[in-house]
Amino acid sequence: MTAPAALRILGVDPGSRVTGYGLVDDRRDSLAHVHSDQIKPGDLALPERLEKIFNGMSRVISEYRPGLLAVEQVFMARNAHSALVLGHARGAVICAAVRAGLPVAEYGARRIKQAVVGYGAADKQQVQHMVRALLGMTQPPPEDAADALACAICHAHSRAASRRLAAAGGQS
Repeated sequence: MTAPAALRILGVDPGSRVTGYGLVDDRRDSLAHVHSDQIKPGDLALPERLEKIFNGMSRVISEYRPGLLAVEQVFMARNAHSALVLGHARGAVICAAVRAGLPVAEYGARRIKQAVVGYGAADKQQVQHMVRALLGMTQPPPEDAADALACAICHAHSRAASRRLAAAGGQS
């Protein structure tokens, strides 16, 4: 029996000023860093920033051909306006994925941090450190790219847990 091909997961940490993204190959028994970077639309008006995010994500999807997009959910804190703008950036990312026919998985920030660091209230430096360690990177990625890679790792861990549960259920 041949091993199934790796699933390439595109993780995204959406932001209207900086959208981090990272790609990992989930090979069932290991994860490999493929590429990570940031889309920085600059100080344009919001509609133009959203267009840059959408076009940037579309290029990444076209170039790296992921099988799935994992995106961080909107975190609602005290500032409703910031959450709304973040939701717009998230929408641009999701639209690019759906347009390309990618399934979309969504994870909350606490769940992502729990999956990568083991602590749902971890800070950005802890996430960067663990992403670097888990993916065998020589340098820590920028914060937004690290958060995106953490989202992809979270999805890979969720898939692995689902496989284990399915295997355990089949043994009864």
